[in-house]
Amino acid sequence: MLEILRRIVQEVNGARSLDAALSIIVRRIRKAMQTDVCSVYLRDDERDCFILMDTIGLNASAIGQVTLKPGEGLVGLVGQREEPLNIEEALSHSHFRYFAETGEERYSSFLGVPIIHQRRVLGVLVVQQREKRQFGEGEEAFLITMAAQLAGVLVHALSTGALARLSDPGTQALLNGIAAAPGMAIGEAFVVVPSANLEAVPERVPDDIEAEVLRLREAIDCVRHDIRQAAERLASRISEQEQALFDVYQQMLGDAALGNEVEKRIREGQWAPYALSRVVQRHVNYLERVDDNYLRERAADIRDLGRRVLAHLQKDSEARKPVYPDRTILVGDEISAAQLGEIPRDKLVGLVALRGSSTSHVAILARAMDIPAVMGMSDLPISRLAGTPMIVDGHRGRLILRPQQDLLVRYENMIEEEQALTSMLESEQSLPSETSDGYRIRLMINTGLAVEMSGSPAARIDGVGLYRTEVPFMMHQRFPSEKEQTRIYREQLQGFAPLPVVMRTLDIGGDKSLPYFPIEEDNPFLGWRGIRVTLDHPEVLMVQLRAMLRAAEGLDNLRILLPMVTSIEEVDTASRLLDRAIGELRDDGVRVERPLLGVMLEVPAVIYQLEALSTRVDFFSVGSNDLIQYLLAVDRNNARVMSLYDACQPAVLRALDHIARESRRLNVSASVCGELAGDPVGALLLTGMGYRVLSMNAPNLSRVRAAIRRVSLEGVQNLVSDVLALHSLTETRELVYQRMKEWELVHLLPPRD
Repeated sequence: MLEILRRIVQEVNGARSLDAALSIIVRRIRKAMQTDVCSVYLRDDERDCFILMDTIGLNASAIGQVTLKPGEGLVGLVGQREEPLNIEEALSHSHFRYFAETGEERYSSFLGVPIIHQRRVLGVLVVQQREKRQFGEGEEAFLITMAAQLAGVLVHALSTGALARLSDPGTQALLNGIAAAPGMAIGEAFVVVPSANLEAVPERVPDDIEAEVLRLREAIDCVRHDIRQAAERLASRISEQEQALFDVYQQMLGDAALGNEVEKRIREGQWAPYALSRVVQRHVNYLERVDDNYLRERAADIRDLGRRVLAHLQKDSEARKPVYPDRTILVGDEISAAQLGEIPRDKLVGLVALRGSSTSHVAILARAMDIPAVMGMSDLPISRLAGTPMIVDGHRGRLILRPQQDLLVRYENMIEEEQALTSMLESEQSLPSETSDGYRIRLMINTGLAVEMSGSPAARIDGVGLYRTEVPFMMHQRFPSEKEQTRIYREQLQGFAPLPVVMRTLDIGGDKSLPYFPIEEDNPFLGWRGIRVTLDHPEVLMVQLRAMLRAAEGLDNLRILLPMVTSIEEVDTASRLLDRAIGELRDDGVRVERPLLGVMLEVPAVIYQLEALSTRVDFFSVGSNDLIQYLLAVDRNNARVMSLYDACQPAVLRALDHIARESRRLNVSASVCGELAGDPVGALLLTGMGYRVLSMNAPNLSRVRAAIRRVSLEGVQNLVSDVLALHSLTETRELVYQRMKEWELVHLLPPRD
C-alpha cells in the first residue's frame, strides 16, 4: 500500500492543472481500493459549501452541480466534524441527502474522510460500494493516509488551477501566507530561482526561438564534454561496466532522446530552461513508477543530467543583465540578502517567498528596508508568476494576483493613507520618546545594511542597539579580513558617535548562512549557531574582536554583544578571548579600552542563570525572536506552525516580565532588540514591564515613539498587570486591542479585515 500511495502522490504532484489532479485522485484511489465509486468534494469558502469536483462511479453530469453546506448530507457531516464517517447503509443514515443527478442510490456502503491542510478543511474524499458492508480498518486507514498525503499537494493544485485560469485579465486570485514585513505594494513579479533546481524554473515565452534552440544545443554539448572528460579521468580507476554508464549518459543526451523532445517544446513557445525541466520531470515521474529496478535507477541519472544542462543554461542567462520592472516584487523559493542587494532600491517595492516567516533573517532585512513582505507561501507555483501584476499585503499576509480595478483602487487608497500617516508621525521624530507623564524610554535602532544608515541619525535616537555583523560577512565571497572589517565597523561607529553602538559578534547558523561556510544540519535552530560557531573557530572570532577594537580607537562608543549564549563557560571563554585581543593590540601600540560586554538572552536556559551572568557581563539584551521560538518550540520558518508563534502568549509575557524584574534586582541594564520592540503594542508592554531601552529597525521608530508619547507609565503598568493575570492568548489579544482603542492608538496597528 505504501508504494501505491507514493505513486498516486507523485502523479498528482506532476499534474499540470487542478482538473488533472482531481482526475488522477479519483481514478487511482478507486483502482487501489477496488471500489465502485470514488469522488472528491472541495470546499468553496466564499459560498461556504462543498462542491462535487470529480467522480468516477457517480453520474458525470453531477460534477460541479452538487453542493452541500457543512453539516448537510453525509459529505457535509464529514466536513463539519472533521473526522471520517464509515457506514454500511448510507441511505438509512439520518444525514443522507438524496441527489437524483448523482445516481448514488445504487450504492450502500459509504466511507468519507476530510482533506485537511493546516487546520483548514479543503474537502472530502469519498468511496462507495454497491454491497452493504462497512469498510475495513485497513481500508479506512489507507483513505485517511491518502487524504493526509494529498492535502499539501492539493493546495498546490488549487493554486495552480487558480493560476491556470488567469489567462483572462479580468480574473484575480487571492492567496494567503505569513505577514512578514508590514506595508502594502502594487507591482510586477520578478522571479528568482535557485541554481539548477528543475522544480523551480519559471515559465516564460522566448523572444527568439532559434536563439533558445541554439542555447539548448550548446548547453548539451557542454555537458557531453564534461562527461567525456570525467570518463577519461576515471578510465584507469573504474571497471568496463562502470565506464559503460558514461556511454548511457551520452545516449540520453542524444538528439533522439532528451534533445529532440526539449527542442520540440521550445518551438511550441517555451524558453529552454522551462522546456528542459518539464521534459526531465516527465521522464523521471514515469521511470519512478515502473516496476523494473534498473529503469527506476535511471530516473536519478536523467534528473542529474537535467540539472547539469540547466546549470549551463542558467550560466548563460546570468551573463545577461536582468531587466527589473519599475515596481519590482521579488518572488522566490528562498530570498537571500545578496539577492536583495542586486536590485536597485528605487525599483524594489515588495517581497514574496515560499519559505521563511515573520522572524526569518530576510524578513528582518525587509522590515529594515521598509519593504512589504509575505512569506511561507509554500504552495505557490512560482514558475508561472514571472511578469504577473500583483499586490503584496504585508499587514494581512496576502498576495493578490492580477487584481481587478476596484481592488486595485482600494489598495491605492490604503497605500496613500498609510503614507500620509507615516509623514504625520515623522514630524514627531525630533520630539523626546517619553511617556505622557515624563518617563524617558531610550529608542535605539538595529543596523547592518548600508540602507539602514541613510537618514537614521536624523531621527531622535539613542544609538544602535544591535549591529548585525553577519550582514557584511554575507556580502563577501570569503571571510572578510581584519582590515576590511575594521573599515566597515569604523564607518558604523563614527557615523553614530558619540552614541553607543552595540555590535553583535558573528551570528550565523539557523536561517543565516554564508555561501563560503555552509552549515548543513537537520535541525539548524537547535544546532551549530551563534557563539557556538565562533568559539569553535576562535581564529574567526579573534579577527572580528580585534577589528571591532581597532575601529573603536578614540571613539569609546563600542559595546560588544555575544549571541546564542547557553552557559557561563561560553561567556568566560569569550571574555578571555576579548582580553587577549586587547592585549595583542596594546602590544602593537593601539590605544584600546575594554568595551562593555553583554549577552543576548535568547536561550530559555539563561533565564535561570541571570545572577551568575550579572557578575560577568555589563548588560543584557533580550533577543525576543529566538526566545519566543524556543519557549514555544515553534520553528519560526515553518509555515505550518507559524500561527503558534505569538509574543502575546502568556508564557512569553511572563518570561519577559521575569527578566525585567531580575535585571532590576541585579542592577544590570536590560534592553530588548527583537522584533517585539518595534511593534507599538510590544513596545508598550515592554515599557510597562520596566524595560527602558528598546532597539528596532529604523522604519518602526515613528510608530513606537508615537505610542509611547500618548500613554502614561501608570497606564502601561496597569496593562501589564492585567495581561499577566490572563491565561489565554485570545483573551490577552482582545484586552490589548481594547486598551489600544481606549488610548486612541488603533491607527498605529496593522489594519484588520
